[in-house]
Amino acid sequence: NYFLRIEVELLGKGHSDLGEVAPEIKASERRTAVAIADLEWREMEGDDCEFRYGALMSSFLSTVERSRLQEMLSLLGLEMYQVQKLSLQDSLQISFDSMKNWAPQVPKDLPWNFLRKLQALNADARNTTMVLDVLPDARPVEKESQMEEEIIYWDPADDLAADIYSFSELPTPDTPVNPLDLLCALLLSSDSFLQQEIALKMALCQFALPLVLPDSENHYHTFLLWAMRGIVRTWWSQPPRGVGSFREDSVVLSRAPTFAFVRMDVSSNSKSQLLNAVLSPGHRQWDCFWHRDLNLGTNAREISDGLVEISWFFPSGREDLDIFPEPVAFLNLRGDIGSHWLQFKLLTEISSAVFILTDNISKKEYKLLYSMKESTTKYYFILSPYRGKRNTNLRFLNKLIPVLKIDHSHVLVKVSSTDSDSFVKRIRAIVGNVLRAPCRRVSVEDMAHAARKLGLKVDEDCEECQKAKDRMERITRKIKDSDAYRRDELRLQGDPWRKAAQVEKEFCQLQWAVDPPEKHRAELRRRLLELRMQQNGHDPSLGVQEFISGISSPSLSEKQYFLRWMEWGLARVAQLRLRQPPETLLTLRPKHGGTTDLGEPLWPEPLGVEHFLREMGQFYEAESCLVEAGRLPAGQRRFAHFPGLASELLLTGLPLELIDGSTLSMPVRWVTGLLKELHVRLERRSRLVVLSTVGVPGTGKSTLLNTMFGLRFATGKSCSPRGAFMQLITVAEGFSQDLGCDHILVIDSGGLIGGALTSAGDRFELEASLATLLMGLSNVTVISLAETKDIPAAILHAFLRLEKTGHMPNYQFVYQNLHDVSVPGPRPRDKRQLLDPPGDLSRAAAQMEKQGDGFRALAGLAFCDPEKQHIWHIPGLWHGAPPMAAVSLAYSEAIFELKRCLLENIRNGLSNQNKNIQQLIELVRRL
Repeated sequence: NYFLRIEVELLGKGHSDLGEVAPEIKASERRTAVAIADLEWREMEGDDCEFRYGALMSSFLSTVERSRLQEMLSLLGLEMYQVQKLSLQDSLQISFDSMKNWAPQVPKDLPWNFLRKLQALNADARNTTMVLDVLPDARPVEKESQMEEEIIYWDPADDLAADIYSFSELPTPDTPVNPLDLLCALLLSSDSFLQQEIALKMALCQFALPLVLPDSENHYHTFLLWAMRGIVRTWWSQPPRGVGSFREDSVVLSRAPTFAFVRMDVSSNSKSQLLNAVLSPGHRQWDCFWHRDLNLGTNAREISDGLVEISWFFPSGREDLDIFPEPVAFLNLRGDIGSHWLQFKLLTEISSAVFILTDNISKKEYKLLYSMKESTTKYYFILSPYRGKRNTNLRFLNKLIPVLKIDHSHVLVKVSSTDSDSFVKRIRAIVGNVLRAPCRRVSVEDMAHAARKLGLKVDEDCEECQKAKDRMERITRKIKDSDAYRRDELRLQGDPWRKAAQVEKEFCQLQWAVDPPEKHRAELRRRLLELRMQQNGHDPSLGVQEFISGISSPSLSEKQYFLRWMEWGLARVAQLRLRQPPETLLTLRPKHGGTTDLGEPLWPEPLGVEHFLREMGQFYEAESCLVEAGRLPAGQRRFAHFPGLASELLLTGLPLELIDGSTLSMPVRWVTGLLKELHVRLERRSRLVVLSTVGVPGTGKSTLLNTMFGLRFATGKSCSPRGAFMQLITVAEGFSQDLGCDHILVIDSGGLIGGALTSAGDRFELEASLATLLMGLSNVTVISLAETKDIPAAILHAFLRLEKTGHMPNYQFVYQNLHDVSVPGPRPRDKRQLLDPPGDLSRAAAQMEKQGDGFRALAGLAFCDPEKQHIWHIPGLWHGAPPMAAVSLAYSEAIFELKRCLLENIRNGLSNQNKNIQQLIELVRRL
């Protein structure tokens, strides 16, 4: 009380540097002092009192906030990441914790628990509750038992009262950190690419996203434009769904009406709960915005005041579900607008309407709002009169009516007796009226432009990011038509590569013939060299040269920025093409039986980063082939460094193409060259486990891998490339000896393997060969199936082939429930016969391998033994109806259990023999 009186007295006398006078005052006491002083200053008069008040409070609060931020970072164990930021690769490492469903026990566990659950798209990721009990899967806490002993065995000589008071001041370990403080601390400690990953996963969980990140330590706030670049949302416009009503766009680029909700001084109504109610369809409550009644961390905010969050509503095209007929953005400012005037100013400039929740309108707040008299934004007040000063509020509201151009319909009163449903309907009606009238529509890019004008830092404005963006634009501005660009600029692909791949396949098959004719072999060799010389006669086009310069940058960050910009720039080109009239794009996909599927459009293959890397691979392949044949001296090689560039991209987390999607073949020299360079860079940490997925297209294979390991495989029919891709995951050094490998190479087969037997034998033979190749390279294979589908015949054929070689990976059969969201939970290891009495597919697969009795041959395989089967039933991905659905908690938990089982099998040596990179290279050549 003595120090509080001193502070109030100093504030009254105009002192601004309080830190020197009373440094021993705790942060909580300082905040109390500020509140007391604030009441005194509200009644001050004079021309400069507002300026003096602002300067005093700003100086005082920045000192307090700075210490609070450092305390929070220290509490969470994040202070070490303030210089060298936490990277995306750091967060994705496989460690002992990856196999345990442990609960956080100390605050330092919270950031890693949040990242782990967010990677798995777990709806409980924001829960910051800590448990003290040592559970089977929980980490042991030795200090707790020591504390218990000290508490139980009291020294009689000690003063009992002193011990009690001493103990009462100890921090309670189970007191949760506010989830918004955890999020802000983690974002401030992360690099740009981890921030982007956090925002992407939060969007999939339907959490509100951070838009303006407060940072009182460095006296600036950051607008998170770059962090949202990768978020793409789909929606259907009304009238009813059709090809023309479907939309897919980046949230950064699409324009939408925006509504801001802010608090002025004190409000007994919760903004976040109100926003959640407005966004929730029917009686189902979506908790997009965290609020105090969620019981996930109820402590007061320490460092997240000033945070601006954003969430969107996207229509499904169904009138019975859609709250609004078009996409709408909602913004939420945490904290009082008086303390965060800059953020409030931004919201007024970008919003179609601002809802102000308050109990009291005082002279200070009136002056702040009066300064907004030039604003064209609509303002609405939500009052709770029983908590405030009724007459004072009415007096100031009457003064604000001509200033803010409002009337009595812009003032809403909500008291505890107000029916919540009817009040939410009233808010929705106001939003709907604003939408129907001409109103401001802004994109996140437009918001960032307004933020720059106000002096906020935009994360995308760093030099490396802008240099990478300029390089991307020099490439993409020349792409008017993707097909023409591929033909004119990526000249080594198309017919030359298809013909060379076919010749190499025939040449390879001759090696297994009993007595191959030498004349035919010589003819194939001649044709191959001719095609390779034709390819080698070209120089890389200007676009390819620019791409090579981008991935050759000595700056790792600039290289990563460039690759992300290229992905988005090329996706934008494809998106603009898809917006052409549907009749110019749609072709009919012939079914395997020769009929036509009228319901499934075949979209053109989008141009992607893989096409530029494919071109580099063909330059390397052609040159290597000529060197091997003695047609080109090794000293004249120009492209020998290309595999090294690609291996560096693999190490940074970029998925690389293993099987070419256009020719459905593997460029063996390119892949083995890349793996050799990878071996050199990894040095002694080159022990690998290869994990692959094969199965029916559209069963969520890529989504499963991305959820399980935080990978970046493309998902969705309209944007997915057609080849098989591989991505590398690092095992933490402290865990690699226990797991038995240093890295896990994950292979996603994409849509290479069909779901039914084709009438054309060549196509089936090709799919069966690809399945054999992918499964033959693997230690572990996840076979993804739909609940109602049999195992594809091509995969059964691959089983028969691999059985002959003696190489049988560890199989995990995953049945994904793609549509039913009501499945109560996972049913791991449900034992059932994979093969019922022989069907057409089973017999056909066996006949392709020239087995007499197809079913008997298949039934003899190891994977058909019910005791050895590992069968998983994964619940539906979505909880609710897309596009506003969140990922199902049951799906997330089932995927985590599958991941735990896979890692356990690897650790126990059930995944066949682990290999090093040199052995994998030899296996690639052999297969």
